[in-house]
Amino acid sequence: MPEGDLRTEPRPASSTSPYQDELAAENVSLRLLLAQAEIDARSLLATAGIDAREREAADKLQKLILEELHHRIKNTLATVGAVVSQSLRDLPEAKHAQDAIEGRLLALGRAHDLLLQARWSSADLATIVRSATEAFDNPAEPKFSISGPDIRMMSGAVIAIAMTLNELCTNTTKFGALSVPQGRVDIKWTLNQQAQRLHLTWTERNGAAVRPPEKRSFGTRLIETLGRQLRGDVQLTYERTGFVYTFDVPMASLTSAAT
Repeated sequence: MPEGDLRTEPRPASSTSPYQDELAAENVSLRLLLAQAEIDARSLLATAGIDAREREAADKLQKLILEELHHRIKNTLATVGAVVSQSLRDLPEAKHAQDAIEGRLLALGRAHDLLLQARWSSADLATIVRSATEAFDNPAEPKFSISGPDIRMMSGAVIAIAMTLNELCTNTTKFGALSVPQGRVDIKWTLNQQAQRLHLTWTERNGAAVRPPEKRSFGTRLIETLGRQLRGDVQLTYERTGFVYTFDVPMASLTSAAT
């Protein structure tokens, strides 16, 4: 065989174009990117799953703590009520005071019930009003007319408003419009968007003729104090046609967590 036959024949030129080589390289790069994206996505999902479990556990713990706090508050209120009852039991002249204190403690309990339902954050004003008036109303013949826009209030304001409404309800059933069958109470509130102030009115009608009290009772002083606590303006008007309570308060006092 000739010597030349032992040499390797030169390779034929590649039939692929430079563009095809670049495309193949891009495909490899894309596959690598997709694989890395899949790894990253799995990692993110795993992290999110852990975070979700942690949030769920934190929410359950918070709910448990709030329920335990609520339980202890209600127990404390019940204990205070029992102490008052035992202390005043043998004092017939103190029966009115005993009833008033027990009513206020019940009002505090109802306010705390609302706050527990809202996870101790806020409650709607209409819900607070209906909760406060429910015990004094008659479903077969409603005594209260309630209207106003949706207003969310923080916990401090919820308690102050609930206590105020309890005092007003107690007074009207004893001395005001609801002390007679035909008496009615209109509760209405409006929001001044420009001034960011809430204006609430309690108007009694169809009751007995009203006259100003000879002296300011503890309940009256409590209503005024609760209003000042929220930096609001309170007016008590003893019209002959019926008692009127007005409350004008900045929205910031109702929505601030520091109230």
